[in-house]
Amino acid sequence: MRTQPIVQSLLMLALLAPVAPVPAAEKDPETGFIVAEGWETVRNSCTACHSAKLVTQNSGSRNRWLELIRWMQATQGLWQFDAATEKTILDYLSTQYGSKEGARRPPLPRALLPDNPYKPKLTSS
Repeated sequence: MRTQPIVQSLLMLALLAPVAPVPAAEKDPETGFIVAEGWETVRNSCTACHSAKLVTQNSGSRNRWLELIRWMQATQGLWQFDAATEKTILDYLSTQYGSKEGARRPPLPRALLPDNPYKPKLTSS
């Protein structure tokens, strides 16, 4: 049967064919934000207080981004967002800067950490 040499030739051709690179996501040249739905809302909301790099160097789940927003609202003077704006921001951040597999482990619980040698121990008299 002559199909085996044809199949082998096709496989070799497929292996040798140049693979088209996956185009990188378009980024805003001013902020470095990935240009996708909601990016302008994030730019306008986040860079009013801090650098865009503070966003682009981080990643997290939707809940993690929400925790950060709540922390900024409680301690850093960030204003309250209306529901639609908050949804847009969380959708964008969790999609474009979502959790990364294997990026960092969660912090160890305090009980598993060694004693701090610089912290004085309380002695009972």
